[in-house]
Amino acid sequence: MPSASAQPKKTPAKEKQEEEAPRLPSLLPPPPRYLVPQSVMASVRNPKDIEQETGGRLGVALVDKEGALILGFNRDDRFAMCSTFKAPLAAAVLMGADAGKFGLEGQIPFTKNDILDYAPVVKQNRKRGRMSMAELAEAAVEVSDNSAANLLLPMLGGPQGLTAFFRAYGDKVTRLDRNEPTLNENAEGDPRDTTTPAAMAGLMARLLFRDMKPESAERLRGWLNASTTGDKRIKAGLPEGWTSGSKTGTCGNAYNDVALVKSPKGDEYILAVYLDRPTVDQKASEAAIAEAARAALDFVSKAQRSGLD
Repeated sequence: MPSASAQPKKTPAKEKQEEEAPRLPSLLPPPPRYLVPQSVMASVRNPKDIEQETGGRLGVALVDKEGALILGFNRDDRFAMCSTFKAPLAAAVLMGADAGKFGLEGQIPFTKNDILDYAPVVKQNRKRGRMSMAELAEAAVEVSDNSAANLLLPMLGGPQGLTAFFRAYGDKVTRLDRNEPTLNENAEGDPRDTTTPAAMAGLMARLLFRDMKPESAERLRGWLNASTTGDKRIKAGLPEGWTSGSKTGTCGNAYNDVALVKSPKGDEYILAVYLDRPTVDQKASEAAIAEAARAALDFVSKAQRSGLD
């Protein structure tokens, strides 16, 4: 067998051609592969069709408990995070407390100038004028309170500090550059405050399934499960017997959802679905996210792993 050095070298033109090769509009990623009955393929919608019906750009990624990318569509394209950043933000708060950087019961003061238009929990505590870090993190995840997120960010070093947290846990893609509400600008071609479906799903899988202490991971699971903002998105598309808890994001011209999903057998995954600039209304956009989730999870439910690596 020839050695590696004896293999023919690729020319720059060949390398460039391979880099520019278009991705196939399929849920199937590189290995692990699946042996899929024709009946499954017939019953699972192609995400390309769902995307076209929205008039926007759809991204999907599903990562398993071992951190493997199971499937995806436009999974490496950048999308505005909108409020989905609040899920890893809460994880960073919990992990910071576990590391002794601060206490979850530590109080953060605020004034009326810190209260944004959408801040239901912080507004309820206006007279009190302070909330604990745990209360703020819970509010940021469960009801997507914008002021709660802004009050927590300085404790983590601001947007740049949270980006450094992403990097420390293997995510080289996701970046937070601003706080609420300017992070929701979603200007076309602007990489600020963006992620990819694969990066966000991979980050949340690593945090929840591997790096967080069990008690903190369970606490974050509880907040995600108690979230009230995603009932019409991934949750609405779950196959029978599946459960989920999620963190949504909405930027006006973008609709997102990142969910911890659990199969009837108890297998856990992170599913990220991002929809950018749809031409349909919010109701139809949320229905498209639900349909994309159903397609991904139906595929996993019905497909049989081939054992190929």
